[in-house]
Amino acid sequence: MRLHKPRIAPLHEDNWSEEQNDVLSGQKMRGNVQNIFRTMANHEKLAKRWLVFGNHILSKSTLPARDREIAILRIGWLCQAEYEWGQHVVIGKHAGINDEEIEAIKVGADAAWSEHDALVIRAADELHGDAFITDDTWTGLKKTYSDQQMMDLVFTCGQYNMVSMALNSFGVQLDPDISGF
Repeated sequence: MRLHKPRIAPLHEDNWSEEQNDVLSGQKMRGNVQNIFRTMANHEKLAKRWLVFGNHILSKSTLPARDREIAILRIGWLCQAEYEWGQHVVIGKHAGINDEEIEAIKVGADAAWSEHDALVIRAADELHGDAFITDDTWTGLKKTYSDQQMMDLVFTCGQYNMVSMALNSFGVQLDPDISGF
């Protein structure tokens, strides 16, 4: 973890106001409200609007879940967002990513990936590094992706880049049920 204690303290749900509870009470994962949501309780109006977008990316995107998680994990690794990485290792495994592939995400597109998976990783790298998907990567992905999927890929990488910035800067600590790098 970049910070060993939070800069913005997570609020326990027992101490939430009515508005905080209305916005965040449905955010239990694996039986608990995770630190990311308890931290976001400090700004319930932001949390309310962010959750709508985040819900699209995580649950309503046109991307296959496995592709989405490869992109999210790659962005989390590039941002060195240990909290993000830990959460999405768990989610990624449920989406069909195995332990060997999780380790290969750290290496990047040059690891032993299928052409398609390498292109997803390359797109995440390009968006993170230059805020732009090159023509070669775009053309390769368009062999299997619709315009909506391309849009969802860009917004997925952008969402998790932004979330990684927040997690790192706020000092959101690992939840007891996840491990980091």
